[in-house]
Amino acid sequence: MTARLVADEEIRAVGTLAWLGGSVSLAKFRLALLLLGSLPAAVPAQTSPHFDGARVSHHIELLASDAFAGRGPGAAGETNSIDYIAAQFRSAGLQPGGDLKDGKRSWMQDVPLLCASIHGTPSIRLTNGGTTTPLTPGEQIVVRAALTGQKHVSFENVPMIFVGYGVTAPERHWDDYKGIDVRGKLLVVLISDPDFENETGASAGRSMTYYGRHTYKYEEAVRRGAAGLLIVHETGSTGYHWSVVKHTLGDQQCENKRQATATSHTPFESWIQHDVAVQLFADSGLDFAALGKSAQTRAFQPVPLKATLSADYAVDAVTTMSHNVVARIAGKRHPAETLIYSAHWDHLGIGEPDARGDRIYHGALDNASGTAMLIEMARAFKAAPPPDRSVVFIAFTAEEKLFLGSAYYAAAPLYPLATTVGLLNMDILSPYGPARNFTVFGGNAKVELLEDFIEAGRKQGLYFTPHPDPSGLYYRVDQISLAKVGVPAITVDIGNNLVDGGVARGDAQSEAFYRDRYHTPSDRWEPGWDTRGELQAGELLFAVGERLANSREWPNWHADSEFRAPRDATAAQRK
Repeated sequence: MTARLVADEEIRAVGTLAWLGGSVSLAKFRLALLLLGSLPAAVPAQTSPHFDGARVSHHIELLASDAFAGRGPGAAGETNSIDYIAAQFRSAGLQPGGDLKDGKRSWMQDVPLLCASIHGTPSIRLTNGGTTTPLTPGEQIVVRAALTGQKHVSFENVPMIFVGYGVTAPERHWDDYKGIDVRGKLLVVLISDPDFENETGASAGRSMTYYGRHTYKYEEAVRRGAAGLLIVHETGSTGYHWSVVKHTLGDQQCENKRQATATSHTPFESWIQHDVAVQLFADSGLDFAALGKSAQTRAFQPVPLKATLSADYAVDAVTTMSHNVVARIAGKRHPAETLIYSAHWDHLGIGEPDARGDRIYHGALDNASGTAMLIEMARAFKAAPPPDRSVVFIAFTAEEKLFLGSAYYAAAPLYPLATTVGLLNMDILSPYGPARNFTVFGGNAKVELLEDFIEAGRKQGLYFTPHPDPSGLYYRVDQISLAKVGVPAITVDIGNNLVDGGVARGDAQSEAFYRDRYHTPSDRWEPGWDTRGELQAGELLFAVGERLANSREWPNWHADSEFRAPRDATAAQRK
């Protein structure tokens, strides 16, 4: 930054400091300049018809900087994050689209959360044949802080039972429980779907259904009256390493306050290392691998384990208020019909240090990249002719806490779900340059929106490649919250066939990110990123959204989608 730049911006920056609050300091002065967009871009200009790559990169740089403290909901980084996004929407000329306050829309939708963390180190002990063995938290087992509202979790020698994948799916003629009473017991379950390894068709082969997600397994455990559950971690099935479980599920946990009860969660929700599970089964005279194979069949029967588990730990539970940031462009002909663009602004905040001692989980790609494109998408729509339908832009909170911001919106929508055209979501946009193809999170998503994107991609010179999706990626981003209430929803990014380096380089870059940076402090902004791929994704999302916003089209789910029924139930409300 040159002295001349500081002089030119001094008056505006000092004014922005008043918005930030507090006294003037060098750190706040610099942040004010960043908020004003005054710092020069660190990458060469890369542009497309509607988007400026330098501006996109600048948003990512700022949102992933130390000043935003990892963008943890309800923590130090939230205020800067939501104020920055709202300021960008405001400067682009959009209107507030959030909660009604004193008869006027605000920029925010309040999202009340109950957040819990384990106080101290939990005591977890396995007992088998008179021998008690402690499990090391973080290394052998990860325990989620209880989201039941209780302040203390303690139990002694609770029996455990292996229930395969823990799935009850009548429409698939599948029941892992076989009528056994598991009330008061701890369930040991496998992650993913029953047919993940053998790729048969009872579930979805290598494309996971919601039954494979750990959230479903938590929910089923509550319905069954279990005391808790232990999910066996498998890197191949989850799509992420144990370190992600440790840093994501071992830190503070949050829930929408209305759902933070014993009717929504068991007191004990945990993950165990694969090798720990193998030894646990061996100590009970059981073959883990053989039982895993058995669990892939409908003939599987639950198997009691000889070991029992004991636990004791305190829980700090507090209520906090987080926020979705919402902006709107009112439709000129059909303002009651709404198209939503979304991205989640949050990340993991401040946590355990990495090898460099960095404790800030910067979340540059996850998901400052999507938030940056959301801001620029709003700017592009505002610069275009007014749409026929309303277009709403939502930066969701608490996606990393299992989609709590989007789930709250789905439960308390600001605009009717029945007349919501669809949700176009952005998450982890590629910074590795342009591609020849595009993909969507969730493999072959069973939604007609995909056909809209395939058509638009063809015009843009991009072919569609289904995402290799063994880990149920469709159910791991905000789109799932709206999908569950019937709204057609999709998450789009460019594909793996990069113009520079082809599929080999594309796959290598993706693998390296998920291996080395995903959900770690190493997910930092880099000045050398090539934003042309992000711009390709942005143009594709803009093209589909602009057409939907100016059409009478009502996308739906395919007939065999689990989300078709709630959409069809509101069909009479759409004209």
